[in-house]
Amino acid sequence: MQSLFEFLPLLAFLVAYWQTDMRTAIVVLMVAMVVLVAGTWLVKRTVNRTQLVSAALVIVLGGISVYLDNPLFFKWKPTALNWGLAIAFLLSQYVGERSLTQRIFDSVGNGDIRLSAPDWRRLNLMWVAFFGLSGAANIFVAYRYPEAVWVNFKVFGLLGLTVVFLGVVFWWLNLRGALADNPDKEGP
Repeated sequence: MQSLFEFLPLLAFLVAYWQTDMRTAIVVLMVAMVVLVAGTWLVKRTVNRTQLVSAALVIVLGGISVYLDNPLFFKWKPTALNWGLAIAFLLSQYVGERSLTQRIFDSVGNGDIRLSAPDWRRLNLMWVAFFGLSGAANIFVAYRYPEAVWVNFKVFGLLGLTVVFLGVVFWWLNLRGALADNPDKEGP
């Protein structure tokens, strides 16, 4: 249910853009992100780091865009976030015992995904490549196409790319036998 609430700021941005203009939509998104972070904190007493970074980027780059009346700064937000994540995932291979990918999958799946060390590195590098390419695709669309095309790409295209990538990841994990039942775990 929490994941659905995380899409509300994006939905508010999209509706505001369709009803008004980019500047108003940016302000709506900035307010919605503050409400989301505050609401998450009030309910859970914790806020995901990625959500905090995303909110900070929306507020800073959105604020600059509104102040200068230039939406290009705001259009860099998905790229800044994606490239920051690519760097974090890449560096995680060299810091600590487990990559960021393995830490995330272990926390979500309770250690149910079993891979060899080289396969964990490959999977982590897949995420690095995905975030790097997503950021590059965003900038390509932002500079090459009209604003309305970029808005649709940001809302639907990047989400679609993520869904396709997750499908590839789970297909790859299945090929590796990583999603098979874990014999060390008790049955349902």
